[in-house]
Amino acid sequence: MSLVPAGALVADAAAAGRAVAAFNIITLEHAEAVVAGAEQAGLPVILQLSENAVKFRGGALLPISRAAAACAEAAGVPVGLHLDHVQSAELLRRAADAGFGSVMFDAARLPYAENLEATRAAAEWAHANGLWIEAELGEVGGKGGAAPLDPHAPGARTDPEEARRFVADSGVDALAVAVGTSHAMTSRTASLDHALLARLAKAVDVPLVLHGSSGLPDAELAAAVAGGIRKVNIGTALNVAMTDAIRAHLTPADPRPYLTAARAAMAATAVALLGVLAG
Repeated sequence: MSLVPAGALVADAAAAGRAVAAFNIITLEHAEAVVAGAEQAGLPVILQLSENAVKFRGGALLPISRAAAACAEAAGVPVGLHLDHVQSAELLRRAADAGFGSVMFDAARLPYAENLEATRAAAEWAHANGLWIEAELGEVGGKGGAAPLDPHAPGARTDPEEARRFVADSGVDALAVAVGTSHAMTSRTASLDHALLARLAKAVDVPLVLHGSSGLPDAELAAAVAGGIRKVNIGTALNVAMTDAIRAHLTPADPRPYLTAARAAMAATAVALLGVLAG
């Protein structure tokens, strides 16, 4: 196997009535762990690099993207490379040359009309440059270290009729929806609005994406897939596993023992979550 377009993995999952897991990576150890977990599970996977992760690296996109691509190319299962939560038009335009086959353009913070205008322009550019594009409608809170948005707050959840119009008018290939999750949750206590998800699945004719999935217990993750989610984003669960392992194995002078433990813990987390999504 090797690096494949993430959009193709989502399309395959949609055709089979299942979901593909998309894990957010920050370090090389994240990428290695996710690929190792996917190989152990025997399932395809997507490696995602967010705009915040690029900022963490001083704005340098190529070193970590090329490392992730190398992990994908050596993998024994199909692996996609996806640029996540892009707000910068400049970063969007660097995606294709950095090896990404897809991008999530995030203008969900804007009022509907502005979100639509910005997303339509991003989609036109992405398609002209061979990129599959995901967008967001509604607001999945907790981005960039902000306090998690109350998933019941007015305007937080995605309206099905707005979603239908947004997809048709923007031309995006997938839509991230707000149905009760929040980014950066360290406890698995979130619950989905399954009735809303069912309405969205009927209203929208592109794959639905779930962000903030680390906060969902296994049963809710499985129900999300059964309800029509076709791409499941996971990040915080890896970081919790990594941090716990580092704390338990931290030693002075040599980072290899605790990074080895961290990589193994993240791989085990990936295997467990991939198993849940696979049913």
